[in-house]
Amino acid sequence: MDYTYLVFVLPAVILSMIASYMVKQRFSRYNQVISRKGITGAQAAELLLRANGIADVGIARTGGSLTDNYNPGTKILSLSDSTYASTSIAAIGVAAHETGHAIQHHVGYSPLALRSTLVPVANIGSRFGPTMAVLGIIFSASAQSGGMLALAQLVTDIGLVLFAGAVLFYIITLPVEFDASRRALKILGETGTLDAEELSGVRKVLWAAAMTYVASALTAIGNLVRLIVLSGRRNRR
Repeated sequence: MDYTYLVFVLPAVILSMIASYMVKQRFSRYNQVISRKGITGAQAAELLLRANGIADVGIARTGGSLTDNYNPGTKILSLSDSTYASTSIAAIGVAAHETGHAIQHHVGYSPLALRSTLVPVANIGSRFGPTMAVLGIIFSASAQSGGMLALAQLVTDIGLVLFAGAVLFYIITLPVEFDASRRALKILGETGTLDAEELSGVRKVLWAAAMTYVASALTAIGNLVRLIVLSGRRNRR
């Protein structure tokens, strides 16, 4: 049995499952609560953008549920079908969170800029890093010569470095997401878009969503540590 998985990865996987359940459960619950002002997610996003003097961000509708996102490159705020035309406080909260990212971009929030820079690194690292590291570890176990062992270790090290870049992306994502939620809650209150009771519900939805990012980061960190431990174990044999 691979105890490294049980120790370093499984707890984060369990947390990820719990967080995923919580965000779906809370969104479903507060998606039934219609905002007292009756505005839609798209209208809330437009209102918050104007309140922050942002006129160059477009709002578009995208398919799916909870597929909402903000693209700094195109300056497009995409709201999913479950958010765009919904008047629930859950939808308004999600729209406000994504608008928070647009505000971060507008004010030059440095962690967001860093995360955007790391996107290519994260894509390459998450796709090839773990595979290369595992192959290197396997090859090192069966290497018959010093040259083959050195090559296997090189492949492992490259894989670990690539995967570390992806893990860094997950870590940088945490302050970005928490700050976007903080901005969303603050401006929803300051503009009077939602009252205190409605904000309490939105806070619960956004907190659950934030936990999914925490779980993803912990899972990535756990997998990286596991690969490092396995690599060190092979080197000692």
